[in-house]
Amino acid sequence: MQNVAGSKTLAFNAGPIRAKTGARIELQPPLDEYFNSLFTALGPQRWWPGKTPFEVIVGAILTQNATWMNVEKAIGNLRHAGLLSPAAIERVPLRRLERLIRSSGYYRQKARKLKTFSAFLRSEYSGSLKRMFETPTIVLREKLLGVFGIGPETADSILLYAGGHGVFVVDAYAKRILARHGWATEKSKYDDIRWMFERQSPGDVHRFNEFHALIVNVGKNWCRPHDPQCGECPLGRYLEAGR
Repeated sequence: MQNVAGSKTLAFNAGPIRAKTGARIELQPPLDEYFNSLFTALGPQRWWPGKTPFEVIVGAILTQNATWMNVEKAIGNLRHAGLLSPAAIERVPLRRLERLIRSSGYYRQKARKLKTFSAFLRSEYSGSLKRMFETPTIVLREKLLGVFGIGPETADSILLYAGGHGVFVVDAYAKRILARHGWATEKSKYDDIRWMFERQSPGDVHRFNEFHALIVNVGKNWCRPHDPQCGECPLGRYLEAGR
């Protein structure tokens, strides 16, 4: 399953957005400009790679603390073994599942997470992803957060990429970029950063999909934890403008 952004970019803002919250005026990062600059420089990312919604969910769980290359190996093993369905994951012996996903790291915990999610899907939605994703976003998000091994980032990845729900996925790359640009800190809460994106483009699934993927690209190639390549980064010019 692949989500592809449209060919047109959005119009540039004149500068940071000022969002009114009660009696306060809060500065917002110029997210339209960030998005346009990244999309112009990097083009559509066509993320998340996956042939079915369940495969996307498996990838979202396995990619925790892992490189995508190693996750792809694990997914390939599951596909070859005919285990890329919730029912198959529930049936397979735990030890065999652990061996198949070993390349993704923390494989014992992740095997339990896959089995727990599959059991949750069966008990709550009779094994139907369609029924699960028909649940209102706010309700389903809370249910997912109650499943062992599913935190906010994984829950939002499942909602956005597998279910087409309009939520934004905040990862370490997004937090790092916003912190370096002065819009967040290391102590900023997940939901506060998520709200920066969601209140600007409420429910925009395709934009959230593309924007998150573009941010991942920046984090991997330029905005690294050490020795960042700000001069080469498509967002480098916004550092000089500051806040």
